[in-house]
Parts: sequence; C-alpha cells; structure tokens
Amino acid sequence: MGICDGRVVIVTGAGRGLGREHALAFAREGASVVVNDFGRKVDGTGADEGPAFDVVAEIGAAGGVAVANTDDVADWAAAQGIVALAVETFGRLDVLVNNAGFLRDRMVVTTSEEEFDAVIRVHLKGHFAMLKHAGSYWRDESKAGRQPDARVINTSSGAGLQGSVGQGNYSAAKAGIAALSLVAGAEMKRYGVTVNAIAPAARTRMTDGPFAVAMKAPDDGSFDAMHPGNVSPFVVWLGSSQSAHVTGLVFEVEGGRIVIADGWHHGEPIEKGSRWEPAEIGPVVDRLLAAAHPPAPVYGA
Repeated sequence: MGICDGRVVIVTGAGRGLGREHALAFAREGASVVVNDFGRKVDGTGADEGPAFDVVAEIGAAGGVAVANTDDVADWAAAQGIVALAVETFGRLDVLVNNAGFLRDRMVVTTSEEEFDAVIRVHLKGHFAMLKHAGSYWRDESKAGRQPDARVINTSSGAGLQGSVGQGNYSAAKAGIAALSLVAGAEMKRYGVTVNAIAPAARTRMTDGPFAVAMKAPDDGSFDAMHPGNVSPFVVWLGSSQSAHVTGLVFEVEGGRIVIADGWHHGEPIEKGSRWEPAEIGPVVDRLLAAAHPPAPVYGA
C-alpha cells in the first residue's frame, strides 16, 4: 500500500530522466501509470518507441501496472487520445504529470523561427493540450456528480522563474507554464482538481553541456543531490490525496530541498493622483528601484 494506491496517473516524457523517475515512483506507491514518451532526442529530433516500453517493462518487473504511449503531447488530438487511453485502460484518471520537453538553445539574436516554435510547441502547447483534455474529463465527471480528487503537476524551470542566458525560447515557455499553472489552479478548483508546478534541478540529458560539471554525481558515495529521483517523491506527494489543500503554487525542488517560489508580486507604489509627465518619471523609477527587493539574477548573467 502506498500513498497513491489505486490512483491512475499519466506521466508525459516518462521514458528517460525526471519523467522516468516519476513513473517508477508513482508505480511504487500503488498507482497505475500511463508512460508517455515520443522518444525524441534532446534537441527534439527523431522518434523512438523504445524508452516508453522499457519503463513499462521495468514497472511490470517490479510488480506494478503500466501501459506505454508514444504519442506527441503537443498534437491536440493525440493529447486527447492519451487521456482517453488512461480512462479506457484503467477506468479513470486521477493525476496528470506534464513533463515532456526538449531544448534548442541559442542566444536570442541567433534563434531561428523554427527553433523558437519547436520549443514553445512541445513545452507550452504540450502542457496546455494535456491540461485541457484532462481538465475537460474532470469537469464532465464533476458535472455528472462524480467529483474528482484530481491533480495536475506541471514542469516549469528555474529558467522560467529567473531566466537563463542562451535559453530565451525555453525560458519563455517555462515562464508560460508557471503562469498557466496559476490560472488553471484557480479555474479548476471547483471541479476537485488542484494544479501546481515544479521547477526542478536535476541531472538529465537536458542539463548536459554547460551544467554538466555542476550536475556531476559525487565520486565519494555521498548524497547525490542532482539525481533526478530526488525530485519524484515530492511529485508523487502532489499527486496523492494528501495534497488536496495545495493548489496554484510553484515549487523549486532540488536534492533534499523544497522551496515555494514567491513569483511576481506587487511592490510599493508611488502614486501622483494624476497623469505623469515623461520628464518626471526618471526620479520616480529610481525611488522604486531603491525600495525594491533585488531580483534573483538571470542564470548565466
């Protein structure tokens, strides 16, 4: 018996990295899991059905229950089909973990239209499409008198909260996911659905390159703070019935550390009571800057 015993979970991008760890962790806690993975390379090219089926086999070998799906989460009809697969296979859906994504890192001035569109599509549209179809299912259940106890866990990033040099497209997508989570949390509460987001830090294919040294596993056998499995217990808890009182929040999760990301908030205003003249504004902004809490620096700046 685990804290998600009997619950049905979709995890997107679950063939490798964080998604794989989430799927395995949910299965260990008694959930039936739809393991979705399109099998893309880290840059979003190619397709390989193997990773999704490998994770399903791993779950089955450990005594768990899972089914594989290799559809594209950013395809509107395919996203609806993933939700339908969960319901048709397991009779219900309780948890959606949006995790799928890839990178096309460039400086803003060298990013192509295709590189921008591809990253926004898989991250932001992929999250939205899955959330829309899962949310529609739960809304219909609620209206039919079967109030859900459902959860959505979206995946933002520190790049979406603070920004990251060389990742303008990715940062924009992840910032959009954070905002989407706040909106969906407010809209879907009436249907028995909570919506939260995580900004994880962990060693995956997507953190290779400039982050490889910082993410390296320790050689001395000490706690591996960057292992992706460290993030999954929190995701599983968010997917359980125990988290019903938590919605519309973004959490940073790294190693053994959990933090609520405070996000944008209103600062102290300076009010004139009438329209400002352009020449008046410089000193006003200087006063606002002097009183403001310093923002977290952009990664890589």
